[in-house]
Amino acid sequence: MNDIHKVLIVDDELDICYLLSGMLKQRNFQPGFVNTLTDAKIALETDPPSLLFLDNHLPDGFGLDFIPFVKQNYPEVKVIMITAHDGVQERKQAYDGGVDLFLAKPLNRKLIDDAIDRLITPSKINDYEQYI
Repeated sequence: MNDIHKVLIVDDELDICYLLSGMLKQRNFQPGFVNTLTDAKIALETDPPSLLFLDNHLPDGFGLDFIPFVKQNYPEVKVIMITAHDGVQERKQAYDGGVDLFLAKPLNRKLIDDAIDRLITPSKINDYEQYI
């Protein structure tokens, strides 16, 4: 089973990668980042994370097109789409592809914390409750 603290960020904007990494480290997650879909595939094959932050417009393709690949090959990975292109069509395609959450940029700490709590914390609570 994957370490719940491992997170992969796929974004070609380094400031976003550094911002998310800093926020995640403060919550005791182990973030890593790559800037292309090609590198994301390698990272997933090498050491799949529990959580994937995925930008849409990347140098070698669209994150929207990558979501079904992730969900088919790594169904246990939770995917959060992060994009400045927040249209109805993009959201529909993302959710149809299996994304777990869709966040519009600009990002902030509350938005990120709420997303993580929604995807990660409830499962931990449910795991704990089964032993009570």
